[in-house]
Amino acid sequence: MRKLIFTFLALTISFSLVAQQEKECCKKNEGAACCKADKECVSKSGWSKKGEFNFIVGQGGSRNWAAGSQRFSLMGDVTLNFQANRTWRKNIWENNFDLAYGVLNISKVGLRKIDDKIDFTSLFRHSVSKNNVIGVGGWFNMRSQFHNGYDYTATGKNRISGLMAPGYLTLAPGIELRPKCFSMFISPVASRMIVFTNEPYSFQYQGGVKPDGTSEVPLSWFYNVDPERKVRFEFGALVSTKLSKNIAKNVGYRTRLDVFSNYVDDPQNIDVFWNNNFEFKVNKCLSASYTFDLIYDDDVKMFGPLKNKAATQMRSQLGVGLVAKFR
Repeated sequence: MRKLIFTFLALTISFSLVAQQEKECCKKNEGAACCKADKECVSKSGWSKKGEFNFIVGQGGSRNWAAGSQRFSLMGDVTLNFQANRTWRKNIWENNFDLAYGVLNISKVGLRKIDDKIDFTSLFRHSVSKNNVIGVGGWFNMRSQFHNGYDYTATGKNRISGLMAPGYLTLAPGIELRPKCFSMFISPVASRMIVFTNEPYSFQYQGGVKPDGTSEVPLSWFYNVDPERKVRFEFGALVSTKLSKNIAKNVGYRTRLDVFSNYVDDPQNIDVFWNNNFEFKVNKCLSASYTFDLIYDDDVKMFGPLKNKAATQMRSQLGVGLVAKFR
């Protein structure tokens, strides 16, 4: 656990130094030029880059506490948001990386993962209106996670996910509407691929045979993916909306909502991916944040009393920590 803490601190210091170097480079105009209202650094190749690194940590403990409490707990969470955009003539190419990983260590319980996300989105659009509000182009997204996820029960832990297990790849041509800080991408012909390449069988018992002699269901079936093919193709309609703005002097809000309807299999059961992030700025290096994620995937049937039904997945996190912005 100490190695993990030292790693988090090292990453925080490294990103802080990078952020400071980027600022100095931008001020001196050494290979970059400051432009626009938010002073983004645009390189000579036309790329504008900016990012934000957050390190959230929390600690608790007790000794001889009659009300009941864990003797020791430690939480650490690292998030990174990086954007690389290029604009030329009537074209815009936007790339956004959202990465996160967090753990919680509790005495008598051990290490538990509380956050794990890989989310990459790329959008290319060509403006077809004078005011740049309407554009046509393509949208690509990849979602997965870094490490295995487990369901902890009284008898132990059961692996339920992993790197590219599943992985979601979506490619969609369509139309984008962009009035001010809000954008909406609409595609009636989107294709999505659900990949389950990391040990698709993932049996808890040797050979998938339970102690009572019955056969165990392969893990990939819970994601509606054939364990032998390791991939599932879907075709349907996609709508992706984004909003980013300051709702108060020191409060920023960023959200993205993706909805997908599979034409072939139960189109009325719409898949939803909704991410919300509130940032409360204290000073240049310290901020508080609140995140709320909601997912509904009709293909993920591992909930309910019998672990065979789809359900709304929700996750929230509130924390205070160090922040480093770089451009």
